[in-house]
Amino acid sequence: MKNKATITTAGTLALAAVLYFAGISPQDIPRILGSGEGRLSAPSASADADRMIAEAFHERRSDIIVEGSGIVVKVLPDDTHGSPHQRFIIELISGQSVLVSHNIDLAPRVDDLRRGRQIEFRGEYEWNQRGGVIHWTHRDPQGRRRDGWLRYAGRTYK
Repeated sequence: MKNKATITTAGTLALAAVLYFAGISPQDIPRILGSGEGRLSAPSASADADRMIAEAFHERRSDIIVEGSGIVVKVLPDDTHGSPHQRFIIELISGQSVLVSHNIDLAPRVDDLRRGRQIEFRGEYEWNQRGGVIHWTHRDPQGRRRDGWLRYAGRTYK
């Protein structure tokens, strides 16, 4: 159908947030929104991570292991002070933005990272005034914490 409307990533995120806060089951959001590149799926783990991150942000808490997904909204230059980190900002279903800081001394760089694409994560949330940071998205060489990872375009980086 030629005139079929499509929802942009921003529109998808806004609609997902409305559905989420309206009490729609997180498992039903992907079915309602559909799927595809540039669209955020909302598995239960992602909705749980959103909720945990929102609570941690409002309560100014840190050191919380989270697993979820978001849409890349900005790719930043690498942080080259100390261990180099690949940095980018993601937007969660809730609309909250979070910086991801991925140590590229301990894990491979995420290839071809692009704005508007979905990325999944497991890492440690740290509070800051801008929405927080997710780091430890790689293995822990000391073995003291659960390994983190990033999953993007069908590949897992850890």
